[in-house]
Order: sequence, then structure tokens, then C-alpha cells
Amino acid sequence: MLSQVPILLYHSVSADPPGWIAPFSVHPATFGAHLDAIVASGLVPLTMSQYVDGLQGTTSMPARPVLITFDDGFADFADQALPALTDRRLASTLYVTTGALAGPARQTVLPASSMLSRADLPGLEAAGVEIGAHSHTHRQLDRLPPREAAAELARSGDELAAVLGHRVRSFAYPHGYYRRQLLCQVAAAGFDSACTVANALSGSHEPALALSRLMVQADTDLRTLTGWLSGAAATRPRHRLLAFGWRQCRRLTQRQQAHGWLTGSGADRG
Repeated sequence: MLSQVPILLYHSVSADPPGWIAPFSVHPATFGAHLDAIVASGLVPLTMSQYVDGLQGTTSMPARPVLITFDDGFADFADQALPALTDRRLASTLYVTTGALAGPARQTVLPASSMLSRADLPGLEAAGVEIGAHSHTHRQLDRLPPREAAAELARSGDELAAVLGHRVRSFAYPHGYYRRQLLCQVAAAGFDSACTVANALSGSHEPALALSRLMVQADTDLRTLTGWLSGAAATRPRHRLLAFGWRQCRRLTQRQQAHGWLTGSGADRG
């Protein structure tokens, strides 16, 4: 039985990212080195749905899987990340914030940056990338009233279904945090898997609607990454502690902004 599975979380792969996402962006050369380390590790990359199907026993599961995921839907996924993944024949999953997609319908749900468009998504899927939902406006779902959280889930899933011609199966919680009742809402919206952050290894001990990921940041060096691939990372998710701490941080930040103390927040990404 699987006990320790690294699910890697990337955001942007860029040599010159916007300042607000720079701490969570990886240089293309670093990303290539990460992928080479994955290949050398002997781990088998899966999409999220392949992994969940394996956990549920509906398909065979490799002995040592690894998952490579991306959040938000930055344009550099197509320009930088996908070519590197394709060259090495590595599977990946991309979680899209539908309201941030480029085009006339784009909303100001994320700071200024170059994003994928709806027209890009079918081609990415045809290239073997699993497309998943990451909400519509990237708000903290664990802090929304249930009706608003349900609307976020439904709209992101519906818009992706309209673009791709089928329902998407997987979801990623914006900023990685959730409340327990959100799991039922995610399932009701038609998703059969969902990712958090938690910065821990995942495995069969976790519910499919709350899978832990390890966030790769700009300063994540190759030694750290290879350690994760070999199982050298936390194995007990810190969802509740992190969720509580993040909510308290958000409340404090909002109070400070209201008094003109801060102009922005450097909070966790997801």
C-alpha cells in the first residue's frame, strides 16, 4: 500500500515573472533540473485522475508515483513548462482559475500577469495535460458562506466543461485551505478529487478530496526537491493548523489595510 507520495505544486515557470508571483515562480533552467531529477528518481508521473483511479483500484498503480501540478493558469505554462514536460514525457495536471483566464471575460481576480486563455485549454488537454478547476475568483473558500463557495465550485466546473466539452474531475482549493464541510460541496459539484497544500507527502491515508501537496517556490533548491522525491518530507498534513493561521493572518491584514498600514499581502499561494 502507498504511504508516501510527492505531489508537487508549481505556479509560474519564468525567467522574469511579475513581482507579486516571483516568490512562487521557478526559473526555466531550475524547472528543467527539477524534471531531470524526477526522471532520474525512477518515479512515475501521473495525472491527478490517474492517481485517484489507482487509489480506488479502478486502474493499476505504479509502485512509486509522483504528481506534477500547477495552479492558476499562467501563460508560461504553455510557453515554458509544457515543452519541458513533453520533452521528458512527463504527465501533469493544471488547475485553472477561470475568472483569471485572458480574454474579454477576464476579471481582476489576480494581479496583473500574462494568463492562458480559454482557447489554449483544449490544446493543452490534447497534449496530455489534465485540466482541473481552481475556482472562479480565487477567493478563500473556507471563509465564504456556503452558498458563495458552492457558486465558485459550480461556475469554475461549468466554464471548463463548456470549453473542453466534458466535466473536469479534479479541483484545487485556492490558497490550499478548506473547511471539512467543503469536501461535501466539492463532491456535489461533480469533482472526485481535490488538492490542498499542507506541504506534506500524500498517500492512501488521505481522502481523495483533501490530498496534500508540496509547494515549490523560487528558493526551493534541487537538494530539497530530491529529498521530497525520496520521501524526506512531512507525512502528517497540517491542514487545520495552517487554515486557522491563514484565516487569522487574513483578518489581521484586512484590519491593517483598513487603517492604511499595508498595501498588499505576501500570504501563501495555491
